[in-house]
This record gives sequence, C-alpha cells and structure tokens, in this order.
Amino acid sequence: MSLTIEVRRLAHGLDLPLPAYETAGAAGMDLRAAVPADAPLILAPGQRAAAPTGIAIALPEGYEAQVRPRSGLALRSGITQLNTPGTIDRDYRGEIRVILINHGQEEVVVRRGDRIAQLVIAPVVRAAWTVVQTLADTPRGEGGFGSTGEG
Repeated sequence: MSLTIEVRRLAHGLDLPLPAYETAGAAGMDLRAAVPADAPLILAPGQRAAAPTGIAIALPEGYEAQVRPRSGLALRSGITQLNTPGTIDRDYRGEIRVILINHGQEEVVVRRGDRIAQLVIAPVVRAAWTVVQTLADTPRGEGGFGSTGEG
C-alpha cells in the first residue's frame, strides 16, 4: 500500500533529509533533529525538551501520524519520548516536534540531523458511542491490572 503525504520544509530544516524508511521492511520513517549546527540540544539526566524536526505535514482524511521512540537511541543513551506514541492529527499543520527525555545517567547531546524518533502513518477509525445498561459478559469480566495471570 502506498500513500502520498504533503510535507513542508521549514526554514531551519531545508538541508535535512525528509523522513525516510531506512529498510525495505521498516514501519516507521526516521525523524531528524533540526537543531542549529552550532547549538545542539543538550539533555542532562532527567531533562526533557521538544526537539524540532524542521517539517510540517498535511495528512489525508482517515489518517494520523504516530511519533514513536527509536529503540537504539533508548538502549544506547536512555533517550526516549514522554508521550509515546505522540499523535499528529490530520488537521494539525504546525511543526512536528519530538518531546525527548533523558532517562540515562549521563548528559546526551542531540546534534543537527540526528535521528531522534520514527514516524508511523496509520489509518484512523472514528467511533460513535451507544449507551447501554449492561455489557456482554466475558471470562475476564471486570478484572483489572494483572487479572489475566502472572507474567
């Protein structure tokens, strides 16, 4: 399946590659940091910041974009996202920013062009509610966290 999405390069991201699938089987396109080359984003342990990507997009009707962490970045440095996945609604036209947090024990430097997150385009189903007095029974019932067993 293929889909074309309009993308606008912002002034501070003109020289950066557009988000791209790094392998033939990748579900997400890598997003890059559009921080100034002479002013990298420095995240101390526990610090968070919204990293710019230098792009804005226009999603077609029936789609959303999900901003997700990069597993390698999380494993190597403890950098991940606070709101994961971050949702980009089809009517948002502002810059995509990635809310990063440093869960590691050392300062991390995010440089211009670093791959900081991945963008997954997904279909959206819009639901309607029907108010009822009871719900159909299931084996789980009202069991909450941990109710399906250990492990």
